[in-house]
Order: sequence, then structure tokens, then C-alpha cells
Amino acid sequence: MQKIISYPISVIYYLFFGLTLLVFHPIQWVCFNVFGYHAHKVSVDYLNFFLLRCTNILGTTYKFENIESIPKNVPLIFVSNHQSMYDIIAMIWFFRRFHCKFVSKKELGSGIPSVSFNLRHGGSVLIDRKDPKQAIPAIKGLGEYIEVNNRSAVIFPEGTRSKTGKPKEFAQSGLKILCKYAPSAYVVPVSINNSWKVVKYGFFPLGLGNRLTFVVHQPIAVKDYEFSELMEITEKAVVQGIKI
Repeated sequence: MQKIISYPISVIYYLFFGLTLLVFHPIQWVCFNVFGYHAHKVSVDYLNFFLLRCTNILGTTYKFENIESIPKNVPLIFVSNHQSMYDIIAMIWFFRRFHCKFVSKKELGSGIPSVSFNLRHGGSVLIDRKDPKQAIPAIKGLGEYIEVNNRSAVIFPEGTRSKTGKPKEFAQSGLKILCKYAPSAYVVPVSINNSWKVVKYGFFPLGLGNRLTFVVHQPIAVKDYEFSELMEITEKAVVQGIKI
């Protein structure tokens, strides 16, 4: 029954979602080209705020736990499991004070109003999954960027989204590069739950009435650990916080 009800509600949601992307695209362009980084960043924050409000049409709600434990005025590397695009929308808004930048696949860098513009101009990096050699300098540049500017990188070590919520094996290379070039950073493990349920039927119709939770675990200073130990601690924290 929920799936049947979700068809008309999903249509309404996508109308508002698409309208939001179209409205904020020129706003982003003006903010970036006329007023610079900070104005553009504010426009992106509020783009994602309104995208979150769109998901309320689906009955989706969000809860973030332990945000107060995140260090301020230092480089950060958020390491999280990945379940849907709603992970990203929520993190941009609720972690907005930390200036989140993402490691994204290059295909997202074109063709999507607002989203592609932000990925190209907002400080995130686009990588070609088929060309690991291209990814290394891109991620290195992101590490250097957050180190110099005390901003944050978000990386999903699973590589692709989990369609069932069950975590996949974490890849180490991306996080290892970020830690190497942002040695004063703190790694912040984050466990995401229930995001996959929004797209449990695919992108249409969408799941209704889901409560997405984001649990922030104890931050880890990169300088205090060998990478192998840091990776083990991080993956264990993220996985233990996932409820299947």
C-alpha cells in the first residue's frame, strides 16, 4: 500500500526538487562570479536546506547525533558509509560550518542544474573511477586544500552506495592520500542509517516516512596513529554504528 501511495507523492516531490535545482543554479552563478567563494558557499548551504525541506514531502526526517564533538578550526576528514544521495544533502546542511568538500565521480560534474556547478566550483574534486592515476593528484589537491584552509573533506570509502544498508568493504587509498596531505586533520567517522530506504524501490517511487540518522563518532587525530591503525579504528566505528 505504501508503494502505491508513494507514486503521486513522489511526483510532487520531484516537481519541487527539480524547481529548487533550477532556481538555485543562477543564484549560485551570480554568487560565485560576482561575490566570490563565501557568497557561493552560503547559496549552496541554502540550496541543500531547501532540498531537505523537499524531502519532508516524503515524510523524511533527519537526526544528527554528537555534532558538538567535532573539533573546530582544524582540517577535518569525514569518513562515512554511503546509502543514497540524501547522505550528501544532509551533510552539506548540518555540517555547513565545516565547509564540506566531496570526492565525487566525474559524471556528476556536468548536466545536473546546481549540483554540477557546485561540484566544479565549490572546492570538491571529480575523479574518473576508471583512471586511478587521475584520482591520486585530485585527492592530493583536496588534502592540501583542507590543510591550508581548515575545511573538511567527505569521503565514502565503500566507493558506491549500499542498496540494502549493509556496509561494503572500505577501500583505503583515498583516505590514505587525504591523511598524508592533511597531517593536522582529524578523521571523523560517521554512521548513516535508513538513507537507503528512501530509494528502496529505486528512484521512483520513493520510500515514505523514513527517519535518517547520522551518528558522529569520536574524532581521531591523524598525527596520533599509524595509518593502518587509524583505518582500522575508523572502519570499526562506522560499521558498528550501522543498524541493519
